[in-house]
Amino acid sequence: MLKAIEENKISLNQSLDKFFPEIENLKKITIGNLLNHRSGIHDFTNEKSYSSYNTEFKSEKQMIEIIAKGKSDFEPNIKVEYSNSNYIVLSYILEKIYKKSHATILDSKIIKPLGLKNTYFGGKIQIQNSESYSYHFINKWDKGTETDLSILMGAGAILSNSTDLNTFIEQLFNGKIISQKSLSVMTTMSDFNGMGMLEFQNFEEKSYGHNGAIDDFQSILSYFPKEKLSVALTSNGLNYPINNVLSCALSCYFNKPFAMPIFNYVELKPEVLDLYLGQYTSKLIPIKITITKKGNKLLGQVMGQPAFPLEAAAINVFKFEQVGLVLEFDADKKEMILKQG
Repeated sequence: MLKAIEENKISLNQSLDKFFPEIENLKKITIGNLLNHRSGIHDFTNEKSYSSYNTEFKSEKQMIEIIAKGKSDFEPNIKVEYSNSNYIVLSYILEKIYKKSHATILDSKIIKPLGLKNTYFGGKIQIQNSESYSYHFINKWDKGTETDLSILMGAGAILSNSTDLNTFIEQLFNGKIISQKSLSVMTTMSDFNGMGMLEFQNFEEKSYGHNGAIDDFQSILSYFPKEKLSVALTSNGLNYPINNVLSCALSCYFNKPFAMPIFNYVELKPEVLDLYLGQYTSKLIPIKITITKKGNKLLGQVMGQPAFPLEAAAINVFKFEQVGLVLEFDADKKEMILKQG
């Protein structure tokens, strides 16, 4: 989008009333608000209904109707809250101002100029083209859901690999895509969030980049300007947190100590697991977590998202290492303490 701004196709202060009259607060929400996630537009992927259609093709009209139905979570520009809806709306705006498909814009503005060999706008997974399915682990590896990429557009429909990701972010910081002035706009942070860019703190050093997840795919891209170091990780299946893998690699690079992970789990009888079953809610976190049982394992599930396995670290403490989640139960009080990060 900042490339389009440099080409005078649009401005950061342009409001949405020119494009999508269906969206709430459209006159207050700007392109800048979409880029830095201060729009307030509700993230449709958080809705329970999302899993009922995410494998189906959706047109622009259908997606805007879904996003507009979610309305706003807060008034524009009062806080930062990540929403996939922002990037999808931005994708459609780009198509309107260039009068081209998102795939064509991506190809002409980024892929060809940088010579990226393994980056393109995705579609149905093609194993014969060296693409892969995603997988999750619950006692065994199972194939993940395949979201139709027409739904996600710029929020998750771009395929790439670690080599191309590194090339992309190095060239971005070298001024090969946008100017240094525009890059400065991207990396100006509010609550660690810039314009399509996040700020990470690693030891004493700051880095810039983004992470992402769709189905059971995960990725993270980070660039350290001082060291001119780029790091990219991509995965189609993890049962250990990708951030922990990155932290281990960076500890080696920066010559910092780190502890090798220890996986000590205990086996619990079914009658013990039964004590923790149910749905947990909190006034502090606007989600509901349902705890169920499959065989001798507990499963956790946030509304609208896939279930995740919980490993018993103690009689009442369970972990989901993939995202660094710890759940501590008090059966007598029927309470659960959630710890993450």
